[in-house]
Amino acid sequence: MAPSPRVLIVIGINEDGRRCVLGVELANRETETSWREFLSGPKERGLRGVEFVVTDDHGGLRRSIAEVLPGAVWQRHYVHFLRNALDHLPRKADDDCLMELRWLYDRRDLLEARRDLGSWLERWGDRYPKPCAWVEENIEETLSYYRLPLQHHKHVKSTNMLERLNEEIKRRTTVVRIFPDAESCLRLVRALTVEFHEEWIEGTRYLNMELLREHRREQLKQRPEAA
Repeated sequence: MAPSPRVLIVIGINEDGRRCVLGVELANRETETSWREFLSGPKERGLRGVEFVVTDDHGGLRRSIAEVLPGAVWQRHYVHFLRNALDHLPRKADDDCLMELRWLYDRRDLLEARRDLGSWLERWGDRYPKPCAWVEENIEETLSYYRLPLQHHKHVKSTNMLERLNEEIKRRTTVVRIFPDAESCLRLVRALTVEFHEEWIEGTRYLNMELLREHRREQLKQRPEAA
């Protein structure tokens, strides 16, 4: 039996701070090639200036982002990272261990998060050496959002925005049960995403982009002058 096709969706936040749907396509599998071709679509249609990308830790997707959007900073979905960390911990591990790791993502800035990470590693390193070593090796890719304004952190440190859209699409496509072919499925999903796109563009801004512009100005001021 041939594998069921995947629906690939990419959404973004434009320079006005509003959410928008950038692409919806079908792929037989989630391979590096399929992701690269998919991400190339919006770029060929004029997508420019992508600075920040949030995804799960999918190797092919990560490599495709680096190739198609070379200037973008990558952020690993921190909730999935915490789930992966749980997989490395013993089944009867102390609940406080993961809870304290979770708190790192609520700090005000990267310096504070790294300081508390050091305390976390010092506290739990002897009891759980392998899980702590794994966290220390991989956690930096989940902290990229700290380079953005504090007010944006809760919106950009995870893929929750996309997951909520996926849940609504799943809810509204499940009633169909069986599609006659893949193209009919794609037509329905595209129609649904168009609805969301229009609501987002006409609705409340998702992010205040003036905060980002001010954040950049402050960062420029703090840079040491070239010798």
